[in-house]
Amino acid sequence: MAEETVAPPMDENEKRIVNEFCHLLEKSKQLFNGLRDLPQYGHKQWQSYFGRTFDVYTKLWKFQQQHRQILDVKYGLKRWQIGEVASKIGQLYYHYYLRTSETNYLNESFSFYSAIRMRAYYSKANKEERPDLMVKKLRFYARFIVVCLLLKKMKLVRDLVRELAKQIDDYTGTYEPEDHMEWNLVLGEIKAFIEADNLISVVDVDATAIVLSHRLTPLNTPPLDKMSHVHFTLQEIIIVGNTHEQVKFSELTLDMFRMLQTLEREPQEDLSNQIYDASPAPGRQPFENGDRPNKRENPHKYLLYKPTYSQLNTFLASGFKELPPNGAMLLYISADGCHGNAKHTDDAAYDLGGVVTNSRRDGEVTSKPKRPGTLKEMHCLHPGDLYPYTRKPLFLIVDSDNSSAFQHFPNFFGQPVVCLLSPEQVPTTMQDMRQKGNLFTLFLHCPLMGFCHVCSIIDIPITMWDKCQNYVDRFLSEASKLFVRSRSIDHAYMQFIGDDFLRLILLRFVFCYIVLILHRGFKGPSFYPLSHPPLPTEEILEYPSLCKIVLDLATVLDCRALFAEPGEGDIHGTT
Repeated sequence: MAEETVAPPMDENEKRIVNEFCHLLEKSKQLFNGLRDLPQYGHKQWQSYFGRTFDVYTKLWKFQQQHRQILDVKYGLKRWQIGEVASKIGQLYYHYYLRTSETNYLNESFSFYSAIRMRAYYSKANKEERPDLMVKKLRFYARFIVVCLLLKKMKLVRDLVRELAKQIDDYTGTYEPEDHMEWNLVLGEIKAFIEADNLISVVDVDATAIVLSHRLTPLNTPPLDKMSHVHFTLQEIIIVGNTHEQVKFSELTLDMFRMLQTLEREPQEDLSNQIYDASPAPGRQPFENGDRPNKRENPHKYLLYKPTYSQLNTFLASGFKELPPNGAMLLYISADGCHGNAKHTDDAAYDLGGVVTNSRRDGEVTSKPKRPGTLKEMHCLHPGDLYPYTRKPLFLIVDSDNSSAFQHFPNFFGQPVVCLLSPEQVPTTMQDMRQKGNLFTLFLHCPLMGFCHVCSIIDIPITMWDKCQNYVDRFLSEASKLFVRSRSIDHAYMQFIGDDFLRLILLRFVFCYIVLILHRGFKGPSFYPLSHPPLPTEEILEYPSLCKIVLDLATVLDCRALFAEPGEGDIHGTT
């Protein structure tokens, strides 16, 4: 009988290294689990805790690199355990991005997730007796796909989706788990999300699809003539999504996904992330000594998928509280309408309905009889619910089939308030497309893509795209000058237009409006977006040179017949 080999006992140095590693590992797990209990809103409550967590994981990661050989032999460190640490650091960076909106932290998260995949840390997950490790591997893939989607690394996304499908089959065949249907549902959501986001295919000369980013860059920021007005800067953003049947993935609807990119600057590429053989390290510390950074590149965002009324109100109050002097808050809502009982009323705060942010009816007692007209939708956000938050500058965007409920927004406190409201109807030929995102949001995200969509253009060569983008850029530049020169424009617009993000949204709104009023398929006021306070029609919304640029763009794309001339009959579709 062969004698079993017995590992030599550890010396004092090896014991110290193993004990220190175990201490760091346990401390890191405690801190990571504690993140779940932190409030998602505010800053002071979680900044210092995140700092401590990053600090411990930095030490843990560097420690296992420095003492890998001893830990392998004396502790029995497995590759999947290294992968688990890397995965937690990737999650830390991703959640720090969610809490700060700083896109460069996405690159840090991508670096660690890439290392896990390229080094196959989870390669032997299906060899374990229990399925727990395989589930961790599937969750890693889902998280990595989200980060790659946000970074627009679409080729890698498609590779990851194929790998995830194979891993789900492997998981199902090996363990016959009860949750296999849930994982297939996740896979289906990812595939539907990718397909829906690819409304317009921009292709190179060899028919290769080109991935375009629609985040803010110096190149796509419209210029602004000098103006004497004091302007506010966008500091807090709340993005709400609850549109029925719209595709979503990881509590992110397509409208939310598009809008969050619209309100971010393009992240700087970190070249070290492209070198997969280099060992990643938690090198970019979010803040030092617990101090917040002096200046944010992006406004701070909250992403709320189907929030209850109480949740939404809590986040609104937090964003309101966090607004610095000369700061503005933007509330974007993509949700189904909750229609009121009256069309004409003296009380526009509640009688006209609003938008439903969540379909749940918490606390509803079904055994009691309901008196007609007394039970209102619990999670309907009415215009009146937002009145208290107009004590500070508020920029509201509503994409809904009941957006007009917000067109009579009062100004009780003298602060600037602007509402951009979507069309309530789309042509019948486009109604089936709503699951792939709302048209109004598409225009605000990428005006040229919105234009192509209403003209049924589904693929376009990159040379043609660039040519057409020049027309859009010229339109936005011209519209920007008209805003500054207008003598009848409400002062609220002039207080917002100095901010790069808000200016871009306002100018894209004008582009959307002119495209739809000229398009023959959109007939009537309910097909057009609204603004409150109303933008001047003759000076901006139907300015001849802007209309001409849109018609010239239609000519270039060979769809001029879809558009009417200004003054040809009645372009507003009324007789």
